[in-house]
Amino acid sequence: MKKERIKKDESLKRIHRKSILFNKREIQAIEHYCQKYKIKNKSKFMREMIITSILKKFDEDYPSLFEMKPTLFNQNLKRKI
Repeated sequence: MKKERIKKDESLKRIHRKSILFNKREIQAIEHYCQKYKIKNKSKFMREMIITSILKKFDEDYPSLFEMKPTLFNQNLKRKI
């Protein structure tokens, strides 16, 4: 039985590189965390933490039904004439 090759979505391919610099305390904390929780793939861990944080913030900032958004009409109310 031959293995079927799964076609991967090219748009999901990771091609963009970013660099992060840490100070000694930050890197020690990361190393300690990874050892404690047996994280072997630090790249995946950091990527997931960053994306999780971003999605959480997006969720918090999602407009609600009763949120007052600035419009042309209520923006002028805040200004003094």
